[in-house]
Amino acid sequence: MPPRTNWKGYLKLSLVTCPIGLFPARSTKEKVTFHFLNRATGDRLKQQYIDAETDEIVGRDEMVKGYEVAKGEYVTVTEEELAGVEIESSHTIDIESFVARTEVDPIYFDQSYYIAPEDKVGQEAFAVIREAMRQRNVVGIARVVLSGRERLILLEPREKGILGTTLHHKYEIRSAEAYFVDIQNLKIDKELLDLASHIIDTKKASFDPDIFQDRYQEALIELIRSKQAGKKPVANPHMPRTGNVINLMDALRRSLGSEKSNSSGTERAHGPARPSMKSATSKSGTRTKRSKAPAPKKRIKKAS
Repeated sequence: MPPRTNWKGYLKLSLVTCPIGLFPARSTKEKVTFHFLNRATGDRLKQQYIDAETDEIVGRDEMVKGYEVAKGEYVTVTEEELAGVEIESSHTIDIESFVARTEVDPIYFDQSYYIAPEDKVGQEAFAVIREAMRQRNVVGIARVVLSGRERLILLEPREKGILGTTLHHKYEIRSAEAYFVDIQNLKIDKELLDLASHIIDTKKASFDPDIFQDRYQEALIELIRSKQAGKKPVANPHMPRTGNVINLMDALRRSLGSEKSNSSGTERAHGPARPSMKSATSKSGTRTKRSKAPAPKKRIKKAS
C-alpha cells in the first residue's frame, strides 16, 4: 500500500509547474504512548467539552471556533469560512528564491517531508527543478499552507526526490540574548582548553544514527513487559552517579584517561561500537532483545 500524502498540489519554478505530493519524513508509530484509564474499573477514558458557564456537555456538532478580541468577547468563524480563506500557497509551492544551504540557521528548522511527483507526466519538470538546484548547490525557499497556516519551506535535492523542511517564522524564534546575558566572558586557561580538546579528539566520529538507540523508549518497553509478566519493576542499577567536581583540571585528566582506555582497540572513525545485544525470555516464551547497560562511571571523590 503506497504511503498517504499529507498535502497535494503543485511545485512551481517560474513557468515550470508539476503536480507533487508531500509525505511525512518521520514516523511516531513505534513510540510508546499511553491512554488514560479509570483507576477503579480499568476502563479507558474519553474527553468531553464542558460549557464553562453552564457546566453542560457540548457535542462536536454544537462547537464553533472563536478568536478572543477582548476579555470574554469572541469573533466566531465557521469551517466553511476558514475553507474559503485560500491563497496561492494553499495549492502551489512557488519557489521564490534560492540560497546557500549554510545560510539557513538550523534554529528555524521544523518538520521534514519527502516531496515526489504525483504522475509520470510531471516527472520531467520535477527532475529539471531538482537537478538545477543540485547543479547550482542551492536550496529553494517557498511557502506552503499546512495544518491551517502558511509556512515557509526549504527545498533541497535528496536522492531522486526533494526534501522539504518547514521553517519557523522569525517572530516564533526567541532571542538568545536573554538566556546568555549572565554568562561571563572568561579567560580560559590554555592547559584546561588543551585537555578538553584532547577529550574531543578521542570522541571524534562520523555521525551514524543507527548506533544511537532510544534508551528511554527501551526502558519503557522493559517496564511494560515486566508488568505484563507479573514481575515487579526493578530500578536500573546502572544509572550513572554524579559527584561534586572540585578540581576541574583533575576531572579533565581523569576523563581523558578514561576515554583513552575506552577507545583502545576501537576504530573511532566509525563511531562508538554498537551496544551488544542479548536475548531475554519472558514467562510467555517470547524472546526479546535487550541493550547491554553501560558500565557505571567512576565517581569523583570530593577532595578533603
